Amino acid sequence: MGGHGVMANEESLDYSVHEAWNEATNVYLLVILVSFGLLMYARKNKRKIMRIFALPPTAGATAEPNFYDSLQKVRLRQQLEMYSLGRIFNITRKYDQQQQQQGHSESVQLSME
Repeated sequence: MGGHGVMANEESLDYSVHEAWNEATNVYLLVILVSFGLLMYARKNKRKIMRIFALPPTAGATAEPNFYDSLQKVRLRQQLEMYSLGRIFNITRKYDQQQQQQGHSESVQLSME
């Protein structure tokens, strides 16, 4: 009878392990399904979620300019100056060419007379 008692105890132990395994598996499956659902929701509503986690601009940040932003503004200003100087140079060169062509045409007319 002592041997039968040990056997009954092992069967109940096996059954409890089996039940625990089933419960854990169910929990894992539930976690996977919820994660998949959240992933699909996040893909569809990405902008809403990013708006939630975005930090609002602080009033102190505007008083102190960012070094990178100021560097970008300096570069932009330099590019605009170079572009405008290039345009001015092209305009003056065209004007000089026109003046030279007019000067040549006048001198040709004078020499022909």
